[in-house]
Amino acid sequence: MKPPILFAMPISPRLRDRLSDRYELFGPLDRAKPLPLPPGAEKARALITLGSLKTDVAMMDALPDLGLISCYGTGFEGVDRAEAARRGIRMTHAGEANATAVAEFAMGLVIAAGRNLVRGDRVVRAGKWASLSLDRVPLTPGLAGQKLGIWGLGSIGLKIARRAAAFEMEIGYHNRRRRDDVDYTHLGSLKALAEWSDVLVVGVRANAENRHAINAEILDALGPQGVLVNISRGVVVDETALCEALEQNRILGAGIDVYENEPHVSERLRPAGECGADAPYGRLLARRADGAAEGGDRESRRLLRGPVAALAHAARLIPCIADRRHLSDRS
Repeated sequence: MKPPILFAMPISPRLRDRLSDRYELFGPLDRAKPLPLPPGAEKARALITLGSLKTDVAMMDALPDLGLISCYGTGFEGVDRAEAARRGIRMTHAGEANATAVAEFAMGLVIAAGRNLVRGDRVVRAGKWASLSLDRVPLTPGLAGQKLGIWGLGSIGLKIARRAAAFEMEIGYHNRRRRDDVDYTHLGSLKALAEWSDVLVVGVRANAENRHAINAEILDALGPQGVLVNISRGVVVDETALCEALEQNRILGAGIDVYENEPHVSERLRPAGECGADAPYGRLLARRADGAAEGGDRESRRLLRGPVAALAHAARLIPCIADRRHLSDRS
């Protein structure tokens, strides 16, 4: 008999075909109302989910045979890990499987938001490049020599730092603890990092402690020439404060891959479509940093190996009891 597995989120037809040879598959669940479960799903022994989705007591009650929670990606903030530990349910996640894909995407946002590529694209598409006048799209500062601050220098943050260094940017970071294996500038607080940075990249693992940590105070510390890039979780940024900072020109621009109330994106964040010198600076909205084929294939291979192996006591698991080392710096 194939082990039954429940997917909380949609998966690609290709991955579903590959998994269906080994597992009995159920799902996806309705994001807004995951319970009650679809018929038959209650017998699932493994739950494949996203860290941003809630896996709480009610979900575990609905899955009495659950032995494994596997998060597709690096995050697991939505899982009640203490409750999972109490029930003897183990956990795993993708680890570094998509670190390269996310780092590449983050640098794309740094370049696009920092150099205001979106506005230039709109000018050309709107047919408003009637002359070579520089007032069509004002000059933007180059990346070389700018300071890129990374909040969360885990495996993804390190890859971002190496890519930014290739653009001749100066690298700084803030972690809960200073790293001894890098010579980048360490800043002792998030506010100090924002004050230091020309571009602030948010790469921490989300948890209750850092919800809305990027608030009006931090955005003001970043300043009117600063650019914010978020590839972490939407809840880490106070979206209302970000909208106000953009509307009031208290920061220069933002490149956003994640949103506070996904899949809803605030109307205030959406580009208005204006072109030319008076248009708002870059508000680059995107999704998904982890969407590169290679990263997805690595995560898919992990799923093909992981659930049955984990249920047979052979997978690389993460602790279910909340451990601060897993909550501060994104892997």
